[in-house]
Amino acid sequence: MSLYSEKVMDHFKHPRNVGVIENADGVGEVGNAKCGDIMKMYIKVENDILVDVKFETFGCGSAIASSSMATEMIKGKPISEALTLTNKAVAEALDGLPAYKMHCSVLAEQAVQAAILDYYRRNNIAYDPAQFKDALCAHEHDGHDSDGEDE
Repeated sequence: MSLYSEKVMDHFKHPRNVGVIENADGVGEVGNAKCGDIMKMYIKVENDILVDVKFETFGCGSAIASSSMATEMIKGKPISEALTLTNKAVAEALDGLPAYKMHCSVLAEQAVQAAILDYYRRNNIAYDPAQFKDALCAHEHDGHDSDGEDE
């Protein structure tokens, strides 16, 4: 029996939405110091809809698959729906991840939140910091404090 599902392997070998969005409306970058994975998520927003989502991930196959699946799950969706994306939903959509690789799906959730938070900050859109607690924790040292002001 394989350690990884067919979906994980498919998204690892053939990741969707890889790349950079020039002039992105929001960019979120998160990392896990323990494993060395780094995810960068780019979003393009029109009328509150994520019309394009791309990612760059430096990491293991599970991190790449989680990034790929997360972009597929939120592309074309309203921001409000994208904000409900959970790491559990990403892992389930991949037909599961080994327990010791669940942090990869957590990074995908945090990267989505971080990109949307960046979009809100760039456009002076009010937001509830509690809604972005995971992204804010991941970005404690990103040069911003929780009210969106530069330190």
